[in-house]
Amino acid sequence: MESERWVFLNGEYKRKSEAMISVFDHGFLYGDGVFEGIRVYSGNVFRLHEHMVRLYESAKSILLDIPYSLDELEAHVVETVRKNQLVDAYIRLVVSRGDGPLGLDPSECEIANVVIIVDKIRLYSQELYDKGLTVVTVPTRRNIPDALNPRVKSLNYLNNILAKSEAKQAGAGEAIILSSDGYVTEGSSDNIFMVKDNVLYTPPCYLGALKGITRQTIIDIAGELGYPLKEEPFTRHDLFNADEVLLTGTGAEVISVVQVDGRSVGKGVPGPVSKDLISQFRKLVTVDGVSAFPSEVKL
Repeated sequence: MESERWVFLNGEYKRKSEAMISVFDHGFLYGDGVFEGIRVYSGNVFRLHEHMVRLYESAKSILLDIPYSLDELEAHVVETVRKNQLVDAYIRLVVSRGDGPLGLDPSECEIANVVIIVDKIRLYSQELYDKGLTVVTVPTRRNIPDALNPRVKSLNYLNNILAKSEAKQAGAGEAIILSSDGYVTEGSSDNIFMVKDNVLYTPPCYLGALKGITRQTIIDIAGELGYPLKEEPFTRHDLFNADEVLLTGTGAEVISVVQVDGRSVGKGVPGPVSKDLISQFRKLVTVDGVSAFPSEVKL
């Protein structure tokens, strides 16, 4: 039987069944907190520092003090991976406002709760990675950026969850969420790119898209491979007539889209640009980051 996972909780390592948070935690009560999803590939914690910088920037934006320095928390992330002995894994790092009385005032919470979970994740089957994903645009619109800046990766994902539910009801693998003005923003848990005439396009973050780590990785790879890239708004019409579409995210990784709202994308199969980007992404993820097992042979 697989041993129970270790969870980092406020400076201690506890078994999953013993890792408890109070029901008075403001993250539970109000979605008051921030998080990061991070991947481990062959023992390499992919772009860990970039994830940590984004976490601390999100926390600063919502006036949340993390009770560890960035370097200290980074070390705890790596140690949690080691304790769980997982060379391929998903990390969920959560910082909530902490315990407090009922009521919205965040100043009533004395200290943040910090949780690091390391486990397995798989959002899509291998068949979908091989053959491509069917997606739909959904009625739920993206939160307007001037209400909550999309660069804050907060614990409140209800907007995304509603979109995902609508995609599932439509029999699709993922949702594409539009802005209030009808522009494409992102998926429920991933960024989006399209290819037209060998040029990559991705929505600018000011429309409501998260500034994703995997998104930036694909931007970096595209530059190295010589593909022109434009961050500019586009619509459903543009997606319908794209040569290729792909989604990127820590959980989803990089996956091709072959149908949008019943319209085939390109030839209805993963295209050459997407395959090129995915191939280079697979090579990069095992070397760009921090090794959790530096003195051991990676499996």
